[in-house]
Amino acid sequence: MSVVTLDRRDSGTSGTSFTRLLRWLDDGVDSKGERYLEIRRRLVAYFDRRNRSAPDILADETLDRVSRTLEESGRIKVTPPARYCYVVARFVLLEDIRRSQREIPFDETRPASQQGPSANRADTDDAAERSLQCLTHCLNRLKPEDRNLIVEYYRDAKRQRIDRRRELARGLGITMNALAIRTWRLRANLEACVAACRNRR
Repeated sequence: MSVVTLDRRDSGTSGTSFTRLLRWLDDGVDSKGERYLEIRRRLVAYFDRRNRSAPDILADETLDRVSRTLEESGRIKVTPPARYCYVVARFVLLEDIRRSQREIPFDETRPASQQGPSANRADTDDAAERSLQCLTHCLNRLKPEDRNLIVEYYRDAKRQRIDRRRELARGLGITMNALAIRTWRLRANLEACVAACRNRR
């Protein structure tokens, strides 16, 4: 297999962090960068299917956040790596949707404010980064089976999500209602953990 040339000079990710990201994505099997390209293509398609205007940028932002989390925490317990990438991608998607809803046309007749959209956007980005770090921390505290369940339960969208939840219920030998109750409890505990983490930070 030929070595894939990867260029992340436009990213905020350092060379060392990017190498760590590649190793984590490979999950013990050296793909020569192919796994990274595959995950990135899938993320671009994920954002493109949701009609985002810059799917490539959002895919890179997702992988940059994963890389920063790896650098700060040293490890991410969610497996396989693609699952965690989609968890982060969902946060990035929701933030992008909120940003697009807040954007308003520039009005030259209004005086510029020193605390304008850029300052607000920076605050929002910082808050989102804190939430993501806390989510990673709280996910890592869950038992592996609970962590995999909650990630799989909220993975995908619409029809795919319904089918996946049916598969999860069948695999656990429980009804869809019982599955919903179990994951609701997990989500409530996770949200409480994230809230407490954010307050500490």
